[in-house]
Amino acid sequence: MKFTRKAQAQWKGSGKEGKGTLSTASGVLDKTPHSFHTRFEDGEKGTNPEELVGAAHAGCFAMQLSFLLGEDGFTPKSLDIDATVTFEDGEVTVINLDLEGDIPDIDAEQFQQIAHKAKEVCPISKLLKADIQLKVSLKK
Repeated sequence: MKFTRKAQAQWKGSGKEGKGTLSTASGVLDKTPHSFHTRFEDGEKGTNPEELVGAAHAGCFAMQLSFLLGEDGFTPKSLDIDATVTFEDGEVTVINLDLEGDIPDIDAEQFQQIAHKAKEVCPISKLLKADIQLKVSLKK
């Protein structure tokens, strides 16, 4: 399967004082604001690249994990993933994926193995050079 997706960014002004917008072809992001303040400070409404990478990684990982669980005959009731992206000294250094799954009839060891395989084969994981750490817990 091959496909492409499109996104658009616009920036006006200097790095620190300027402002920009991000849009996606799907329309989910439509001139969503981003700026120095939304990226490096808190308080101003808008997004930033690191938060978007975290959302993309969490979403891709969840879908990949769901496919792998299905291959082994499991259907998750829910997979909840928190992605924490660490930006340090001009680069994304670590992404922590904190996974909690509610999957009937799976044991914790099997869930761990499938989750770690999903982390390795997830297309977004493969794209990133950051240290990707995974914490797995299974609802009882």
